[in-house]
Amino acid sequence: MIDIRDEGIILESSQNHFDNQAVLNPACIEKDGIIHMFYRAVSKPGMCSSIGYCQLKDNKVIRRMSRPLLFPEYDYERMGVEDPRIVLLEGVYYLFYTVYDGKNALFAYATSADLVNFKKQGIISARITYAEAARLFGSSHTKLREKYFVFDAYIRDRQGDDILLWEKDAFIFPKKFNNRFALVHRVLPGIQVIYFDDFSELTDDHWRGYFQEMGDHILLEPEYGYESRNIGGGSPPIETKDGWIFIYHAVEDAKEGRIYHASCALLDLEDPQKVIGRLKEPLFSPSKEWEKIGDVNNVVFPTASLIKEGRLHIYYGAADKIIAAKSLDLEELLRELKRSI
Repeated sequence: MIDIRDEGIILESSQNHFDNQAVLNPACIEKDGIIHMFYRAVSKPGMCSSIGYCQLKDNKVIRRMSRPLLFPEYDYERMGVEDPRIVLLEGVYYLFYTVYDGKNALFAYATSADLVNFKKQGIISARITYAEAARLFGSSHTKLREKYFVFDAYIRDRQGDDILLWEKDAFIFPKKFNNRFALVHRVLPGIQVIYFDDFSELTDDHWRGYFQEMGDHILLEPEYGYESRNIGGGSPPIETKDGWIFIYHAVEDAKEGRIYHASCALLDLEDPQKVIGRLKEPLFSPSKEWEKIGDVNNVVFPTASLIKEGRLHIYYGAADKIIAAKSLDLEELLRELKRSI
């Protein structure tokens, strides 16, 4: 049993128009002793999302912008920019986020050299329908489990054949493999990884070829009871001497409805598709009142992790309403992961 320390509530909604309903699902990166937090901000009137920004010192807010850092500007994001993750790689800060037009959810990214000025680079996920994706999945030896096709049928039945393949929870590893980017993404119900030399390669045609072989690019798939519905990427991986710490979220279909848990896997340093260890029980689950009751009940949704003084700090959205954090001893976590082999 891993000893988890509750670091409490980090950020709540404010009186500012853009985040007066909720704050959740942050991206965090530390520079010069300051944690830069980019968070999903939800406004009350239209429930539209933007990305806010604040700075933390010892998990206390020392600066908070009164306006969003990124906000809807284009038709494909008119209903929100959501759930950021941030990675520093080769001197560039990459901020990944979901764009939502009211029906379709895709992922895009922005870049910065200074954590102040970000340039939107546009959508990089595939803009193809679920119907076409299902044909691609079934047209080759993809090694995909039946549940992928079940999700396809379920979503098309609810949203129509013209809905695009939903893609969320995207980010890159903070290191290249064989000089190639490794981008984590999520086609329900699992987590996959795609390798490429340059972001310009991620065209719809490139994705079509990839989807025909997606079974060879699985990072993790649901395995345990608390992952009974699906899993998705959490915070960008952290490199340790024993492997990549990969925090992810797991969704359980329970009698009382869906429950979102936080969990963890340990991935090989050279081949992240090789799983060294994985927790058979959640790392933590909704237990506090503010994790169990909110805009969406029973949710802990980890999206950022940092190592400070030997402890892994995990920042997460709680009940889709506030941002909180928990911490644990890194060596204890690594021992538990290696015992799980």
